[in-house]
Amino acid sequence: MTKPLRWGILGAAKFAREHMAPAMMLAKNTELAALATSSADKAAAFTSLHPSLQIHSDYDALLNDPAIGAVYIPLPNHLHVEWVKRAVEAGKHVLCEKPIAMQADEIDELITLRDRAGVLVAEAYMIVHHPQWHYAKELVDAGEIGTVQQIDTVFSYNNAADTGNIRNRAETGGGGLRDIGVYTIGCARYVMGAEFDAFHHVDVRLENDVDVWASVTGRIADVRYQGVTSMRMALRQSVNIQGDLGVITLSAPFNPGVYSQAEVHVSKGDMTVKTKRFPTANHYVHQLENFQNSVTQGIAYPCPLEFSRGTQSALDRIFEMAK
Repeated sequence: MTKPLRWGILGAAKFAREHMAPAMMLAKNTELAALATSSADKAAAFTSLHPSLQIHSDYDALLNDPAIGAVYIPLPNHLHVEWVKRAVEAGKHVLCEKPIAMQADEIDELITLRDRAGVLVAEAYMIVHHPQWHYAKELVDAGEIGTVQQIDTVFSYNNAADTGNIRNRAETGGGGLRDIGVYTIGCARYVMGAEFDAFHHVDVRLENDVDVWASVTGRIADVRYQGVTSMRMALRQSVNIQGDLGVITLSAPFNPGVYSQAEVHVSKGDMTVKTKRFPTANHYVHQLENFQNSVTQGIAYPCPLEFSRGTQSALDRIFEMAK
């Protein structure tokens, strides 16, 4: 029988409480064992879900806990690299929220550290663990829509009223591109299995030194790309992959189960539409199970740091053009 991978969470983030902690309680061979926070109120919100959860009053205490095998890091973006390094140095496997770093060269450092320590270090890039994306990529690879001509992506929400949100603060690594641009850019890389050849146009609107709206056009594997991200528009997400024979549309590509049900539609030139639905898939659970399988069985992890570096490198180029 496989021994469960025991997880500790650094910081009592709302996202961890609402999504990752419940996923840890559902994933096979996975155990939510500890949380590090100095806030009694925040700790109570977690122990109401998991009464036996071990609470550490500081991050180092959790990292020094020999009963913890893996650490999940949902801290503000600017703290990711520091605490990933400290967790690896403590001998832990690490799953860190996106973006795992602020620059691509920082990921190079993490790759070197990962290889030296012999642990799994990964970005919590959950969409590649969802079966809707596996299906979409299979359709593209099989030529279901012919030769891909264009990919267009949209991901938006409106958090203008939440002025204290870390996404609205430059000092914590905020901005829409770092928060959700990893999805609009990364999903194109995933489905095409390629890197961006070029970015042709970047249009960014800033508020308090963070991007709140961005439009990007470019080319990947000779396919035209258009992407929009915004933290100041109504909730919307969609991905269209258009070929010369048909179109693949993902109606809830990034937050299935929250935004809407995951559905992949294939529209053909003869006006037929084929739809496949994924009503029960939970990409956070799949992510944790894939992580556990990689740690305990040596199975290749679906989203290695090398993939994350490619997305971050693309974002670095976009930010440079935005200047």
